[in-house]
Amino acid sequence: MKILVAVKRAIDYNVKARPKSDGSGVDLANVKMSMNPFDEIAVEEAIRMQEAGVAEEIVAVSVGPKQCQETLRTAMAMGADRGILVETDEEVQPLAVAKILKALVEKESPRVVLLGKQAIDDDSNQTGQMLAALLGWGQGTFACDVEVDGEQLKVNREVDGGTQSIAVQLPAVVTVDLRLNEPRYVKLPNIMKAKKKPLDTYSPSDLAVDTAPRLKLIKVEEPPVRAGGVKVADVDELVDKLRNEAKVI
Repeated sequence: MKILVAVKRAIDYNVKARPKSDGSGVDLANVKMSMNPFDEIAVEEAIRMQEAGVAEEIVAVSVGPKQCQETLRTAMAMGADRGILVETDEEVQPLAVAKILKALVEKESPRVVLLGKQAIDDDSNQTGQMLAALLGWGQGTFACDVEVDGEQLKVNREVDGGTQSIAVQLPAVVTVDLRLNEPRYVKLPNIMKAKKKPLDTYSPSDLAVDTAPRLKLIKVEEPPVRAGGVKVADVDELVDKLRNEAKVI
């Protein structure tokens, strides 16, 4: 079984994102970038499935500028067998990424596609669901446990009330949540080996995919500074402040 894992190059989770002075987007100048943490969990799960003898090959895929090669090399250092970069310097929105992944699925014929449930930069939480819809495949979202059972995937999902257990027929798309696993530490020898693993590069036009944005970004700004709390003497004063100052009741 072949597994396709999508990985995104995003602002490192330890870095505080700041908007550009003109509000046109997020300032990426001299900012540390790394693999999206949810995608890192997806790569780890694919490797564990390979180690368990379920998967034979893991293909890591990324969409974005040339620097995404670093993200793919990280995935290969973790254990992915090869990488595919769909290189573009243009803005690529979730629907365009889903269309690109669909084209690669048709080219590579994997049985499972693993993705992080969302990226920590835009928090869209859309690509996996869109991909499943475009492919007509079953999907297991927010996965905290995944088990292959013959031609089925048994997936435990994180939901508001706890967890939900479902079974989906292969081929399937799975988006992973934080509690699925803890990604392994990448060792130096594996980093060196990853440099020799194959990495193919395509452009969106090579895959006949239109990546034109469907959404328009109006403005990016930091949230307003939260005012400090106040103490009230009794319930009547609390109700008065909520009604007359906060105007929430």
